[in-house]
Amino acid sequence: MAPLAKIRGERDRMSAIERRIADFMLENAHLLRDYSSQQLANALGISQSSVVKFSQKLGFKGYPDLKFSIGESLARRESGGTGPGMAPSARRLGNPGILLAESLWRAKGEAVQVTTALNAHADVAAAAEAIRGAGKVYAIGVGNDGLYARAIAIKLALIGRTAIHLFDTALMAVGTSSATAGDVLLVLCEHGQEAALCQTARLFRQRGGKVVTITRHTANALRAHADIALLVSAHDPRPQVELLLYQAALQHLLDLVFLLLCEDEAHLRMLVENAAPIE
Repeated sequence: MAPLAKIRGERDRMSAIERRIADFMLENAHLLRDYSSQQLANALGISQSSVVKFSQKLGFKGYPDLKFSIGESLARRESGGTGPGMAPSARRLGNPGILLAESLWRAKGEAVQVTTALNAHADVAAAAEAIRGAGKVYAIGVGNDGLYARAIAIKLALIGRTAIHLFDTALMAVGTSSATAGDVLLVLCEHGQEAALCQTARLFRQRGGKVVTITRHTANALRAHADIALLVSAHDPRPQVELLLYQAALQHLLDLVFLLLCEDEAHLRMLVENAAPIE
């Protein structure tokens, strides 16, 4: 995983001092080559050992190893992902459309990579298993998340699951009032602060249902109501790009759950039957 992506992904679980180091590195990555661990510590007003421990916590031998990895990652990004000694082709340099597409592709790949690393396979598998054994699956989300909730509900119906898509926040609590023990509520909410979704999740659990949430990798109210909390990490200073990265990582996470469900032969057979053209 790219070191800066790893720092972004881990930031919300860091201590206050670690977040200060992380923010400095994320905002001044190009300057790190000129900073020793002591100079970085002095700039932040912390101890040198804090910088060393921060680097080791991320899986590096020490600060020089982390600094080299960040520099190497930046060099690859600036060269358009070409290998050592390879210059970008004239066609790519002269075509801004290709450069834009490649830049977006790399950014999406990084967001997906960090998101995958954040979610233990056991958690993704547990979400799939809960859906597999559910009598009914309620998929809810608002705004852009609602589009993905509707899409996963359709996919679940294709493999024979009873899936209900809810999109009106005023009626979500009513819509799930028929839930019984063993049913699953799949809640998609980017920032996890939607009060109506939190209330619906709380009531759902009181009825014996299981709540699966997908939110950003931040501390948020909705995660507190989850039996299984899946996380998305997607960061970019450009809001239009960050939106696309979040959607790409969210879709990838939902796709993983769907693929695990399709390992069930009955589900796969139902998908093939439903996908066949109607004559």
